[in-house]
Amino acid sequence: MTEANTHRYMVVKNFIKQGIEDESWAEHKRVPSENQLVETCGVSRMTARRALDELTEEGILYRVQGRGTFVAPKKLHSPMLEIRNIADEVQDRGGEYSNELILLQKEHCPTHLLHYFDLEEGEDIFHSIMVHKENKKPIQIEQRYVNPKAAPDYLKQNFNEMTPNVYLSEVAPLTQAEHQIEAKEADPFMRITLKLQENEPVLSIDRTTWSKELLVSYCQLFHPASRFKLTGRFTTEHQLTEL
Repeated sequence: MTEANTHRYMVVKNFIKQGIEDESWAEHKRVPSENQLVETCGVSRMTARRALDELTEEGILYRVQGRGTFVAPKKLHSPMLEIRNIADEVQDRGGEYSNELILLQKEHCPTHLLHYFDLEEGEDIFHSIMVHKENKKPIQIEQRYVNPKAAPDYLKQNFNEMTPNVYLSEVAPLTQAEHQIEAKEADPFMRITLKLQENEPVLSIDRTTWSKELLVSYCQLFHPASRFKLTGRFTTEHQLTEL
């Protein structure tokens, strides 16, 4: 490709990126067609097509057969190795954090978790379900089981003012964590709560945390797969600092 063609190719890409940035085209809105880009940007149809192809490969756009090319939803980043308070993550991205508490109660420990917490059948555990939001848009369902021995006052907390992560890090500082990450089929509650697209899976993180030798929490985090991705960097000096 000649230098002139390369320049025209970048003109088309930058034109579309600028339109997305200034919200001329919002998420899931159709961008101009190849023919429209030819006329607007003064390029060949091949140049317009290559620009759309590359933006699609980069995940900025997506195509629907027979309908056109659309703006892909931005994927939120979350650290995979570091455990952070989700409210801080949202605020660091410049978003407004909020949450909705669905459940907060004491109940008998589910049978499949008895061995995790070293409890006998019929013993109680704390159970919470919360929806975390960014700019009022749901981004995560958090289902958490908490060991009463580690956080006896868990049910007394106002989690509209402080997330479970922050509270647990204060009363039972994290010393060890284990993650299991996989894609799962969304159930009806997840589809409605996270406003998922048809047949969209969820990205699931099962997180178990300890404070010294005491297992503190078993937590399941569910995210919209199309709007979320994990990133991570490992060094030998890396330390986990929060639940």
